Amino acid sequence: MISQKLIDVSIGRQEALALNLVLLALGCDGSILLDDTANFTGEKTAGPNADSVRGFEVIDDIKSRVESVCPGVVTCADILAVAARDSVVALGGPTWTVQLGRRDSTTASISDAETDIPSPALDLDDLISAFSDKGFSAKEMVALSGSHTIGQSRCLVFRDRIYNDDNIDSSFAESLKSNCPDTDGDDNLSALDDTSPVIFDNGYFKNLVDNKGLLHSDQELFNNGSTDSQVSSYASSATSFYKDFTAAMVKMGNISPLTGTKGQIRVNCRKIN
Repeated sequence: MISQKLIDVSIGRQEALALNLVLLALGCDGSILLDDTANFTGEKTAGPNADSVRGFEVIDDIKSRVESVCPGVVTCADILAVAARDSVVALGGPTWTVQLGRRDSTTASISDAETDIPSPALDLDDLISAFSDKGFSAKEMVALSGSHTIGQSRCLVFRDRIYNDDNIDSSFAESLKSNCPDTDGDDNLSALDDTSPVIFDNGYFKNLVDNKGLLHSDQELFNNGSTDSQVSSYASSATSFYKDFTAAMVKMGNISPLTGTKGQIRVNCRKIN
């Protein structure tokens, strides 16, 4: 098991946490960490990841420290799973038991990354369908969406919402426009939860109830649809959110892991051995 002493405090940074939660969603094999090679184009430059997924150097640092005391034993995939959990805890959120024993992939697929990550422009029915395709219920989808209580998003991703959606608090939309003009500033960042951006709490759901979801797909969870009551429940009870979130994270961590003799234990998370 990875010693907690080897998890650097820098893993508490927002971008590292956002990275790790996304990584788990991609199948728990550490494929997103791989740089491009002559044989494949990795996932880092896929549309949903480019200029968005960050914190790779944090994983590099953890892997280096682990290898120095326990070489050839702990995979990058397991480091991601533990780091994701410990990041949530470091930001004041709940904990859960991480099952270990994953192995690292020996390839990556930009096409899989392009199609597997739900678009922030999706409506509720499409969100439910996208998560269902991965074996998750609508309830689990809403719980996992609560990870947006931390992290940031690029102007390019939420511009259409703040200028064109009608289910957004007008003052909230106006407050974002100076940092996200209608024709410039694609890479400017805004917090997914501006009420408590570095605290893992239920503020994200409170924002949705107030029509202050940053992404179109966020607000779809509370927009006179089938998930409204669940959002309201989480907004009223962080305990309820934490319970369902941790259960869903355990399930997500077990999506088609490589085990046994499949894959490998990478020495460097950015490249195969």
